[in-house]
Amino acid sequence: MKENSNNPVMDELHEECGVFGMYDFDGGDVASTIYYGLFALQHRGQESCGIAVSDTMGPKGKVLSHKGMGLVNEVFDKKALEPLKGDIGVGHVRYSTAGASTRENAQPLVLNYVKGTLGLAHNGNLINALELREELSLTGAIFQTTIDSEVIAYHIARERLNSKTVQEAVGRACRKIKGAYALVVMSPRKLIGARDPFGFKPLVIGKRDNAYILASETCALDTVGATFVRDVRPGEIVTITPQGIESDTSMCLPEEKEGRCIFEYIYFARPDSAIDGVSVYESRIKAGRFLAMDSPVEADIVVGVPESGNAAAMGYAMESGIPYGTAFVKNTYVGRTFIKPQQSSRESSVRVKLNALRDAVKGKRVIMIDDSIVRGTTSDQIVSMLKRAGATEVHVRISSPPFLWPCYFGTDVPAREQLIAYNRSIEDIRKVIGADSLAYLREERLGELVDGLSICKGCFSGKYPMEPPTEDIRGEYDK
Repeated sequence: MKENSNNPVMDELHEECGVFGMYDFDGGDVASTIYYGLFALQHRGQESCGIAVSDTMGPKGKVLSHKGMGLVNEVFDKKALEPLKGDIGVGHVRYSTAGASTRENAQPLVLNYVKGTLGLAHNGNLINALELREELSLTGAIFQTTIDSEVIAYHIARERLNSKTVQEAVGRACRKIKGAYALVVMSPRKLIGARDPFGFKPLVIGKRDNAYILASETCALDTVGATFVRDVRPGEIVTITPQGIESDTSMCLPEEKEGRCIFEYIYFARPDSAIDGVSVYESRIKAGRFLAMDSPVEADIVVGVPESGNAAAMGYAMESGIPYGTAFVKNTYVGRTFIKPQQSSRESSVRVKLNALRDAVKGKRVIMIDDSIVRGTTSDQIVSMLKRAGATEVHVRISSPPFLWPCYFGTDVPAREQLIAYNRSIEDIRKVIGADSLAYLREERLGELVDGLSICKGCFSGKYPMEPPTEDIRGEYDK
């Protein structure tokens, strides 16, 4: 979790954002469908959200939008949705990894320029945003936000002046930006999706009746009753119009050079999603099975730390033959934030969110599966929670390797010095969190989780698909 987030509840990672776009060729209003799509993507961002729509048959360039701080059901009600009339639109849920958590930085961004309007939603993080921002500023650009997404929007608008089509402008802009991005762009008559050449972030195409949808995850398609068409390929730009889907694959790299974020499969994505043909649920089951194969231990029950640890715990139980059980009750009503008087009350923050089931663990040797340990500030409290509930032993198994390096591509893995695994052995970490034993998923198992797809595992190995920035610039946009 980010050090500077307003109310840290758990020591957990956050994704950058979720995006959703829709174009109804029959002219139906899309705002309510985007609203439900964003609900399905709420796990990807809980700080702010927004929707922007346009009527392709109405005045060219007129965009209606509403956005604000909070969860989807906090920002939108009937009164907010009712005026959003239009058959094309984009939506966004945000968690900030670069740029302050303010209403100004909420997306979608709507840009009015000489060629018309653009609505843009972005998931990811650019590593050359500061350089591009300075370049734009020197030519007179005035920025309204502190997010790198505005840099993308400006470059698309600028390239549009010398391009025959908006999709050509998007392609030209994408060749200038470096880093991770899944983009959904709304122009007056087109819906465009773009995925960076490495495929860090997921983006899928769906269809419902005579409407096409772009979304971060397949679970959003299921929620709105759409059928999955296909994934947008890493490096591909798709343009959706009533004439069909036009594909530009000129930025695509050889498959072995692609670098999907492995944490989409381990933690970020919903288990009912599939990314590039691989089931997230099955990936997590495999992770648990591998932990049982590689790091077995005698115990009475296997439990997961909800929610992302549950499927891996089931996999461990299946492989080991040790019964799977529920050891935690999660308070589902803890939202984005709650009032916390001071930092020293972090311990109670964990207990507000989770509580141990005494009857499930009392007198038992427990294997506890979690997806990761970042700083360790939560793991030690969860272990002690189980022991206070009567567990005689707590053996911790982590369904990812140890974090040793920061992430620059839209996941808020902090600086190395803040990572518990940095300069500590597994035994040192075990002592810090108070577990009876501790084991992580072996790094060589990661490829098996995703059926051999090319992945980014830079946060574990320090080797990234592209050259990282020479200095840690994350958060620089706030200054």
